[in-house]
Amino acid sequence: MPDKPELQKHFGQPGVQQPGCGFPVAHLLALFHVGTGMLIEVLTAPLCTHDMSGVARLHPQFRKDDVLLGDRGFCSFAHLALLVARGAHGVFRLHQRQIVDFTPHRAHARPGQKKAPKGLPRSRWLRGSGPTDQVVAWLKPAERPDWMTAEQYASLPEELVVRELRYRTGRAGFRVREVTLVTTLVDAEVYPLVELAELYRKRWEVEGNLKNLKTTMKMDILRCETVAGVSKELLMFALVYNLVRLVMLEASRRQGVPVDRISFVDALRWLTEARPGVALPKLVVNPDRADRVEPRVRKRRPKQYPLMTKPRSELRKALLEKKVAA
Repeated sequence: MPDKPELQKHFGQPGVQQPGCGFPVAHLLALFHVGTGMLIEVLTAPLCTHDMSGVARLHPQFRKDDVLLGDRGFCSFAHLALLVARGAHGVFRLHQRQIVDFTPHRAHARPGQKKAPKGLPRSRWLRGSGPTDQVVAWLKPAERPDWMTAEQYASLPEELVVRELRYRTGRAGFRVREVTLVTTLVDAEVYPLVELAELYRKRWEVEGNLKNLKTTMKMDILRCETVAGVSKELLMFALVYNLVRLVMLEASRRQGVPVDRISFVDALRWLTEARPGVALPKLVVNPDRADRVEPRVRKRRPKQYPLMTKPRSELRKALLEKKVAA
């Protein structure tokens, strides 16, 4: 369908821990390209920072008709309104505090109410496209989010037309059984529920991208101890990661398989040892494991030592004092 927006961007949020006690733990907000897996942008912030406080800084990356995929942390009236103002679209999992009622012509909270009556959704029903697929008008909340100024919030519209839809995953091993999405792609004929469900499933690919960054490339522990040093270190990781993705893209084109089937580890190893003029060989193609499930457990047992909660100098001093006292 050529009139569909380009389905190309989605979010992920890793945490990067600095070695030793006393060093900051960074929170990263990353923007990936859903088709290629390329890292488009990454923002750093202190650990206790909500993703929404920095998401507006990524909006200049969006072009008209881009579609942003994200989890429920990015689902809010203000965020969707900002995307619509740029001509972009959003597909997010509905926030757990948002009340959804698929009953046609049901009651709803009044505009401007700070606290809606219990059980009433803060949206006005417009039309339905199925038992769990409806178009509604979200009412502007009375309270503005902390990450927006009063002037910015005042400029947002009083209502926002969005589409709410719900589906069941029905896959063995999946923790989530039922998913409710909200999107600005309101045309149910052009964007059927099944296609949107499959599109949102691609959001989970970001977890694999982050695993490649943090685990395969060992970005989970950064070595620098200054903000400038950490920024340079992150930049190097991003450059190498994108180089690996370029190798994977070329391999997928030559070998005639989707790029997500090409082994990231094999591409990284070849890139590490490649010399100028050496042709790209055939890379390992992973089997199609769309429904693969793995337990979220640690294989290796941690050593039986207490955590390092004080600077090394203080711990060393305590050991010396203990030795003298003995």
